[in-house]
Amino acid sequence: MKHKIMQVMKERDDSKPLSGIIQLDDVYWGGERRGGKRGRGSVNKVPFVAAVSLNEEGHPIAMNMNVVKGFRLTEISRWAKQHLQPNSTVISDGLPCFTAVTEAGCSHISIVTGGGPQSVTKEEFTWINTLIGNVKNAITGTYHAINPKHLPRYLAELCYRHNRRFQLEDMLPRFVYGNSQKITSTNPS
Repeated sequence: MKHKIMQVMKERDDSKPLSGIIQLDDVYWGGERRGGKRGRGSVNKVPFVAAVSLNEEGHPIAMNMNVVKGFRLTEISRWAKQHLQPNSTVISDGLPCFTAVTEAGCSHISIVTGGGPQSVTKEEFTWINTLIGNVKNAITGTYHAINPKHLPRYLAELCYRHNRRFQLEDMLPRFVYGNSQKITSTNPS
């Protein structure tokens, strides 16, 4: 039942693209296995894109985290066309594949961070780094293990709750109403 609920949360947020000023970063879930390869090329790591839209004051409004097949131009272009509104401004680190957001009609600002511990201290990436840390800590602090095939749902659950944090009293009624509409439209009885 939990996976069905998380899937609905994912579908709902996938239908709402981010807009405005957006911080974007590459993230990996998972770790090294004994004797396995470390770093980005590890087969045990699942790549995903993390993005957060900011308001005029620079505070986070909505976030989106989606598993991708890898950090390639074609994959980021596909993701951006689905999850970003045209005319948005995307700020990312120097990862070359992020230039593909321009194919979704967005402008792109690349700030080369250089990697390492100092890269997470850049003010331009404060909110995306904070949200990535919060999400990873929430998942590892709550669940013993997550199968990589279910990671998109767990990420979607946290994004769904974050994106509706200003209307907590409406979250459950809206969720139930939206899904009852979906169920009645697909089930004529």
